[in-house]
Amino acid sequence: MHELIDKIQNTSETPISTLTLPLEHRQKSRQRVVLDNGDDAGIFLRRGTVLFNNDLLISKEEKIVRVLAADELLSVVTCADPLLFARACYHLGNRHMPLQIEKDTFYYLHDHVLDGMLCGMGLIVAQISAPFEPESGAYVRGVAKHNHEH
Repeated sequence: MHELIDKIQNTSETPISTLTLPLEHRQKSRQRVVLDNGDDAGIFLRRGTVLFNNDLLISKEEKIVRVLAADELLSVVTCADPLLFARACYHLGNRHMPLQIEKDTFYYLHDHVLDGMLCGMGLIVAQISAPFEPESGAYVRGVAKHNHEH
């Protein structure tokens, strides 16, 4: 079993495998997983570490694994009206819903109640299956990542 113990920055080493996880599991710092090549592994990261698509993890044996964001059922909202877009994001943020925000479009993990609320505001909501990479907050990426020299 590989013990994945740290996130690292770019490396010239080729990853031994990938690890595809949904958002819920990319937020857990301690868990057992199965790599995409079938190998068993354990994640033992510092508490509060969040894994993002294409992050690299290193094992005690200095083996590299690339993290991939799994496809998940998402609600997608596209809106050309900046005020309505901001209002919708505000209401979802007020409910502590993680959002992936892009120009004129935002995504959240599918929830039919929230879909109904947004439709009631005049927005059109659709569903897609895609990787979910929500906003990490003002501090998460800068604090969680660091260089790991070998």
